Amino acid sequence: MASQQELRNFYVGKDVGGVPKPALVLDAAIIRKHCQRMIRTVKELGVDFRAHVKSHKTAEIANMQVDDKDLEGNFIASTILEIETLAPLLRKLRAEHRAVNILYGIPLVPSQVTRLAKVALEVGEGSTSVMIDHPDQVAYLPQFFAITNFPVGIFIKVDTGYHRAGLPPTALNKNGLLETLADAEKLGHAKLLGIYSHSSLSYSGTTPKETMEHLIKEIDGCKEALQHHLQLFPQRQLVISVGATPQALSSQNLLQNGYSSPEMEALRDLLANPFANDLDAKVKIEIHAGVYPLLDMQQLSTNTSIQMQGPEDEIAISVLAEVCSVYNHGERPRPEALLAAGTLALGREPCPSYPGWGVISSWRQPPPVSSARLIVERISQEHSIISWDSEKADSTGVPLSVGQVVKAYPNHACVATSFYNFYFVVDSDQDPEAARVEDVWVRASGSDITEALLLSRAQ
Repeated sequence: MASQQELRNFYVGKDVGGVPKPALVLDAAIIRKHCQRMIRTVKELGVDFRAHVKSHKTAEIANMQVDDKDLEGNFIASTILEIETLAPLLRKLRAEHRAVNILYGIPLVPSQVTRLAKVALEVGEGSTSVMIDHPDQVAYLPQFFAITNFPVGIFIKVDTGYHRAGLPPTALNKNGLLETLADAEKLGHAKLLGIYSHSSLSYSGTTPKETMEHLIKEIDGCKEALQHHLQLFPQRQLVISVGATPQALSSQNLLQNGYSSPEMEALRDLLANPFANDLDAKVKIEIHAGVYPLLDMQQLSTNTSIQMQGPEDEIAISVLAEVCSVYNHGERPRPEALLAAGTLALGREPCPSYPGWGVISSWRQPPPVSSARLIVERISQEHSIISWDSEKADSTGVPLSVGQVVKAYPNHACVATSFYNFYFVVDSDQDPEAARVEDVWVRASGSDITEALLLSRAQ
């Protein structure tokens, strides 16, 4: 594969419509807008923030997510490869005298300890944390310490209802987990930082009220965990890390003048003082989120933020593909077009707000004649079918031609990005048509297993 610089040398300045397709395109202007809005929100609310990188897996967007020197460089990643990719950025932030910490966001397994420790040693003490939800995982911490000679940060995973990972709030001390961690701290192998919850239940929300309620419930679940076990954490500063993109976006509603609701007031109070002085605990709220710089059709379906607009203004990610054929003359019950992009280009994640697998952008399209949209109605491995989302628009036919290039907004950005090794970057602030390639960003691609094998052979 060509290097990032070679890709830049070849593509930057060219019309994005001419790149090999299917291709994944990002609009840097929209990404900047979302990142700046989130930074402004957490600063004004006085909460900490941890940026998830699993959706985009690039150092460029990670840097945008914390692009404020008053903000700590806190991240969470789902793979060790993502953490290794971010190591240069972590060193850069630390050289700017900013605190940095990256959390490996899956309960610790032994095969990942050595690689994680090597990154930690490269970046420095305090830079790395792991997630724990079982006492047997604590046995892996001495291996980390043997390489780094300093402790790894610990977040205990709390299950506040999503049931993907973690312990119920009342059972945080499963089989003596907390005492086992306390012993590891005495040996210098660990440093407990706080508790962590990720509840994607908020993805089912459809109003700002619902997503704010999900965040309130998640914070309440974490409070319950500490209330049951705080005697084991005397006089210690702890972090309650909560959120997902819908919940994080719902916190932006608190900054909107002229809007008020019981949910907004309850959430504002919780973020400022989660225990309302009812418990002698030193606790600070940290919000984490990942897909918000890109957004997608699924995220828009939550309607979580009062200020959120339509896909053309809010979704930074699109898949570029060519029309293979058009069926406008009675060949089928409805007018349709065949697109040379399927599951392996768009993903196959449903969206609750419409019956399709992607929405066709207005980019280089004729002005709409109705409110109907072109959507990816059916999908196969390498191809898909485009049609109107309303049969009322069928009489106009599908306004596409063979060979035409279209952009489709995917339902789920995290899945769609996984099929590409690099992204073509446009910038609608610099080029309103978003047609010129401004940069190429390479993502942390490939299997951690493959990377580990390559490293083992090099040693």
